[in-house]
Amino acid sequence: MTDYPSLARTVAALTENEDDPVALMATLACEIHHADERFDWTGFYRVTAPELLKIGPYQGGHGCLSIPFSRGVCGACARTGTAQLVPDVEAFPGHIACASSTRSELVLPVRDASGALIAVLDIDSDRPDAFTEEDAGALQAILDSVFAR
Repeated sequence: MTDYPSLARTVAALTENEDDPVALMATLACEIHHADERFDWTGFYRVTAPELLKIGPYQGGHGCLSIPFSRGVCGACARTGTAQLVPDVEAFPGHIACASSTRSELVLPVRDASGALIAVLDIDSDRPDAFTEEDAGALQAILDSVFAR
């Protein structure tokens, strides 16, 4: 399991005084991805147009280049503004299979200081039911501390 207090301290130290969202996303994608062996693909999809996500910094194999808010787990997170904890992606209506190895997924909203949605953090696992509410809460707190400050 991830040592979230340690991860939060590391992320805070690495991102101090940085305000470029892409630089922050690249740093978080790397740190989060390497923090836990359950995390098979870790990355950001940025809001680049109304109702559209485009791939941002990530770690792992290739991802989908663009995802409309109307499709998939990332789209559901962007559309609703709420965490999506999916224990079995095959059971999620409209799941987009960017990688055939993905079995479970956690997607979290990324908001700026004004509360506007700027991206979603997508974490895929090749294990079924890999993510917990603890993962969602701890990672959301890290995202909020970096992007909503």
